[in-house]
Amino acid sequence: KVIWTVLVAILGYASSLPVGDDSICTAEELAKYRIIFTGKWSQTAFPKQYPLYRPPAQWSSMLGVTHSSDYSMWKKNEYASNGVRDFAEKGEAWVLMKEIEEAGEKIQSVHGIFSAPAISSGTGQTSTELEVHPRHPLVSFVVRIVPSPDWFVGIDSLNLCEGDHWMDEVSVDLFPYDAGTDSGFTFSSPNFATIPQDTVTEITCSSPSHPANSFYYPKLKILPPIAQVTMVKLKKSQLGLSAPYINLPAKSNEIIDSVSETPLDCEVSQWSSWGLCRGVCRETGTKTRTRFVLLHPANNGMPCPNLDEETGCEPENCV
Repeated sequence: KVIWTVLVAILGYASSLPVGDDSICTAEELAKYRIIFTGKWSQTAFPKQYPLYRPPAQWSSMLGVTHSSDYSMWKKNEYASNGVRDFAEKGEAWVLMKEIEEAGEKIQSVHGIFSAPAISSGTGQTSTELEVHPRHPLVSFVVRIVPSPDWFVGIDSLNLCEGDHWMDEVSVDLFPYDAGTDSGFTFSSPNFATIPQDTVTEITCSSPSHPANSFYYPKLKILPPIAQVTMVKLKKSQLGLSAPYINLPAKSNEIIDSVSETPLDCEVSQWSSWGLCRGVCRETGTKTRTRFVLLHPANNGMPCPNLDEETGCEPENCV
């Protein structure tokens, strides 16, 4: 009797312990969602070093998974897996998909994988469908920023279940992340591995705190969202319908551009050394120095100062 009483007490205590949020989902068996990714990476919102060619600004395909709290695709301030590294640096999904499949086989933490087509410009939309389950109500995905060293946007473990029901719609603004595997500062930086590997960190208008950083806008408090994702629960009558919202016309992209206008101040180099003093012997001559534009202003940013300067001098080597 004593042993039985102790066992009952232990089991009762264990059942009251807090567990992952997904364990309390009591919604209907399955739910399907349309996930719509909207790129907002425009030259107006992000004028600094905006990639216009070789390649121009664009987005990779989306790779995502629905899962339980036992699985994590990526997490801020933790090390990226080899699969996330390959996807963030090169857009290669093979290793990441293998990691997802292995996690699903070992601990049944994965319900399904989903993907959406790439976007060939910085602004535009792509979409697909995903399915969630009461034991797998979390959604994670990554989309690579192209071009970039190892930058991406995404969501980590968004729970679509609220107790006994699925959310009808949810929208999330997305901001850039650094996978911590490549040390480039700019969109077009050459491949230079980070050794030792760093953790996944959010890129902000002041971090990394370096003028060369393509997202460095010290006058801003926060970056404007570079993308947005919306998930809409499908009704039974909508299941199997073709994907809407794909390939927005240019007019829609112009509307996106007008939402956020980030001023960019002119940046110039340091002054060169003073040139030779020119003039007639025993009279005051002149010498000049120059500097050049590192970054042209945009969106009513501070204009460039004078690029040359002149001062008086005494000619040298006079006889």
